[in-house]
Amino acid sequence: MKLSVSHITRYNFDIPVRRLIQSHRLVPSRCANQRVITWEVNMLQATRGAAFRDGAGDWTETVSVQGPLDAFEIEVTGEVETTDYAGILKDHREKVPPSAYLTPTARTWPSQPLREAAEETLSALEGKPTLEKAHALSTVTAERVEYMPGETEHYTTAAEAFDLGKGVCQDQTHVLIALAQLSGIPARYVTGYLFSASEDHMSEASHAWAELYVEDLGWVGFDASNGVCPDDRYIRLGSGYDAQDASPIRGMVTGGGGERLDVRVKVREGGVEGQQQQ
Repeated sequence: MKLSVSHITRYNFDIPVRRLIQSHRLVPSRCANQRVITWEVNMLQATRGAAFRDGAGDWTETVSVQGPLDAFEIEVTGEVETTDYAGILKDHREKVPPSAYLTPTARTWPSQPLREAAEETLSALEGKPTLEKAHALSTVTAERVEYMPGETEHYTTAAEAFDLGKGVCQDQTHVLIALAQLSGIPARYVTGYLFSASEDHMSEASHAWAELYVEDLGWVGFDASNGVCPDDRYIRLGSGYDAQDASPIRGMVTGGGGERLDVRVKVREGGVEGQQQQ
């Protein structure tokens, strides 16, 4: 499938900032699941700094802008050809061992209710393959955390979302990571884009899902929000231990006051516009 992406991120500052520094992971992953046809990341006034492929195999670039600056806009456009491998991440070169993703962060730290949910889920699957356990954990996540925008914040933890029983793809992904790690399965947070011509599919400005490590298969994606393994409707950008670590855009500013963030995303296939926009 050929997918085209238009992704505009705009920061508006209430008080002009003196300087802005950001780290970007805005280029699709290099793997057999997808082939970049064209891809551009445009920023006016920005000075591009170091660019490198990190240990997780993701392309990272630093940028800086000297102020005074009352607004900053990043425009990402491109076309990618995707292939469905039933969620299995194919030919993605990385140096970080899967065992590194057994360590929780503050956002995926296991609570007692999460521990009990993991134990209950796996109690009926003793001796079953890891892949079957992973699917069961993804199903439990969707059942216990209903997709409902506006109920959580960007800093909400897996434990908090699990107790609340509501959240968005970020929360569901954090919960799935926590459940997997409690079950001894390495798990990580993945960001990217999802094309959907149907409103039945849950998606946001930057979609998120989890990858769990399965013996003999490698990393396998699980989108608990939609109850599927990522297929050719997905474009993978990068991964991390949680949403903060995997964020496509991270940065800091010097000076200034409050800021407002506006994100607009359109994903198209063959001229058909998807639902993923904010």
